[in-house]
Amino acid sequence: MEYVYIVIVLALIEYIVLGGLVGRARGKYGVKAPAVMGHEIFERTFRVQQNTLEGLVVFLPALWIFGAYLNPLVAAGLGIAGILGRAVYANAYIKDPETRGPGIMICGIVNIVLLLGGFVGLIRALL
Repeated sequence: MEYVYIVIVLALIEYIVLGGLVGRARGKYGVKAPAVMGHEIFERTFRVQQNTLEGLVVFLPALWIFGAYLNPLVAAGLGIAGILGRAVYANAYIKDPETRGPGIMICGIVNIVLLLGGFVGLIRALL
C-alpha cells in the first residue's frame, strides 16, 4: 500500500500547486479576495482548482479502496495516470477551456476504473 500512499501524497501536492497558481493569478490579474470573478485567466485557474477539489472526493477514496481490496500496484499506476490526466486538463483549461476534453476524459476513466475495481475487490472480500 505504500505506493498508493505515495500517489495520494502526489495528488495532494498537485492540488496545493494548483492553489498556488490561483494565488499567483489573483495577484497578477488584480482579483482581490474574496472575489472569484474578474480576469478570465484568473477565473479559469480558479475553476481548475475547484474542479480538482471536486474530483479528489471521488479519486482519493476510490484509489485507496482499489489498492486495499484489489491490487495496490495497479491502483498506484492508475493513480499516476489520474494525476497526469489532471495536469493535462489543468494546462488545457487555463489556456483554452475548449481543449480540456482529453485531460478530463483521462481523469473520468481512471475514476470509473478505480471505483468499479474497488467495488469488485470489496465484493470478493465479502464472499
